[in-house]
Amino acid sequence: MHKITVLDNGLRVVTNFMPHTRSVCMAVLVGAGSCYEIEREAGISHFAEHLFFKGTERRPTAKELSQDIEGIGGTINGGTDRELTVYWCKVAYHHFPTAVDVLSDLLLHSRFHADDMDQERQVIMEEIKMNLDLPQQRAGMVLNELLWPEQPLGREVLGDKETVASIGRGELVGYVAGRYLPNNAVVSVAGNIAHEDAVAQVARAFARWSPGELSTTYPSDDSQSSARMRVEARDSEQVHLCLAVHGLSHLDPQRFTVDLLATVLGGGMSSRLFTEIREKRGLAYDIHCYTDHFVNSGSVNVYAGVDPENAETATAAILDQLSAVKRGTTPDELTRAQELSKGRLYLRLENTYNVALWHGTQEVLAGRILTMDEVISIVDAVTLDDLTEVAERLLTSEQLNLALVGPVKDGPSADLLHLQ
Repeated sequence: MHKITVLDNGLRVVTNFMPHTRSVCMAVLVGAGSCYEIEREAGISHFAEHLFFKGTERRPTAKELSQDIEGIGGTINGGTDRELTVYWCKVAYHHFPTAVDVLSDLLLHSRFHADDMDQERQVIMEEIKMNLDLPQQRAGMVLNELLWPEQPLGREVLGDKETVASIGRGELVGYVAGRYLPNNAVVSVAGNIAHEDAVAQVARAFARWSPGELSTTYPSDDSQSSARMRVEARDSEQVHLCLAVHGLSHLDPQRFTVDLLATVLGGGMSSRLFTEIREKRGLAYDIHCYTDHFVNSGSVNVYAGVDPENAETATAAILDQLSAVKRGTTPDELTRAQELSKGRLYLRLENTYNVALWHGTQEVLAGRILTMDEVISIVDAVTLDDLTEVAERLLTSEQLNLALVGPVKDGPSADLLHLQ
């Protein structure tokens, strides 16, 4: 069971005592991501994350930061998403004080030197180019643009080459000052350390982190009155096909039902899409269905990589399966989806890193943590009628979005984008 303490400056400390482990993972999650950026500074959250690792007054170089953790056998890293940024260390439990010291130093005393910024700007440019060179990645980008046109959710987390090139030091420091606040952050600790000990060490390290005024909203509009499709010609062996509809938010009580629906459709090798598209028809090697949940939005997504000549056939076959699931699922399919979802959750939460991020993400985004037992109870309570209801609600023709990246000029006929 987790415990939570809120420090005087508003910083929330969440712990999960796992005495059977020999490790501790400490994650600092901040409500800073691409959704909170204005268009001209797209990519600034990710840029800031990179610069936090470039050095502090006490540890002036990236090497010195990393070697203090790697020198004790630990791991340190970070990541930026659309609604949050995370910095984490995983170490042997007796090295927890070092993890606290390094992460607090990194977050509170980074220098953001102009020279470091110019160098890291080039690194990020290469990261952007790398993603643009990956047609599967590019198909996901195009899909997001279709789902959320001219909105923060539709923009790439990395930004683009133009915006990253224009971000100045003053803008970046101002952005960090406005979002990197203790009342907009959670420290999540999981592993072989007691709550009181973890809180005492975190409190000492972050005591001088001052709170501030914070805006926690961003524009989001899921309205869509007709199907959308975009084709991006690319010289590649496959057509990368991404199809999606709008889904449900983190806070929607039916989000677990949607997750089970996605599992029935494309979760694992016994799912409908895998069985029909790969096993029976041989149209794809990789095909799967997954969900995304955000504070005010979400999506249900299908990906497949197919031969260019089979793009229209594969699209039609996927749409047939989406139409079919609206007419109902079987008791065996529901049971399989429930057991698969529960089993993967059990296995995932044996790892201190996954536990720290699972609880920390819930707290920073939703302000409430569901325990594993609570999630299991919710999943077990989903019925066949619940699956049909959410399928009928979300899987509609006017909500379809199709992105195709590969050696195809026109793509499937627009008339094909229809669900029964």
